[in-house]
Amino acid sequence: MRIAMIGTGNVGRALAAGWSRAGHDLVFGSRRPDDEALRKELAEAVGARVSVLDPASAATGAEVVVNATPGTESVALLGAVGARALTGKVLLDVAVGFREDGALSHPVESLGEELQRAFPGTAVVKTLCTVDAGLMCAPHALTGPSTLFLSGEDAVAKRTVGALLRDLGWPEESLLDLGGIATARGQEHYSLLFLGVAGALGTYGFGIRIVPPAAEG
Repeated sequence: MRIAMIGTGNVGRALAAGWSRAGHDLVFGSRRPDDEALRKELAEAVGARVSVLDPASAATGAEVVVNATPGTESVALLGAVGARALTGKVLLDVAVGFREDGALSHPVESLGEELQRAFPGTAVVKTLCTVDAGLMCAPHALTGPSTLFLSGEDAVAKRTVGALLRDLGWPEESLLDLGGIATARGQEHYSLLFLGVAGALGTYGFGIRIVPPAAEG
C-alpha cells in the first residue's frame, strides 16, 4: 500500500519506519520537498530510501494519508493539501493539539471531528494518539497487552487502518473500535491523563489496557 505521511517529525518518521519494514511504500509530504538535508534525515530515520514530494502530490498518489502534523495546525496544513487530493482517501489522524498554556486546542469538538467536517469526502479514522511515538511501532516493548482505539464513521476505512496497525505489531485483540468520529474526543482528552501518568512513572513508554468484567455464572 502507498502511504503518504503529512508531517516529518518524530511521529511521522517512526510510523514511516514501521510501515516500511512491513513492506509498504512510503512518501512524505513536505513544504520543503527539494531539501536534500531533509531527504537524508528521513532516509536515515526510516532506514530506507524515501520519496519526498509536496503535500498535495504525496496525498494524491496515496491510498492512505497520515496526519502527523501538530494538532493546532492540522486543519490549515491539510487545507493547503486540498480537498481534491484527499477525496476518496483514508485519513489516519494521529494528532492532538495543545495550546501554549498546556490546554487542549480542541476542548469540546475533537480535531478528528473537525477534520471530518472539513473533508466530507475523506474517511477520517482517529487512532494511535494514546501512545508515545516510540511505542506506536513497538507494542511488544510493553510487559503485557495494551489497548489501542479507533474512531471513525467508515467501517471499511477502519478495517484498512486496523490492518495497518497489525502491520505495526498490534494484535487484533488489542484494537478496540469505539464507534463514530465523535468518540475521538475521548482519545484526544486522554492525552491529559497520559501526561499525568507519564509524570508519575517518569516515562512515556507505557500503554493502557481495557479490562472487561468477569463473565457471570
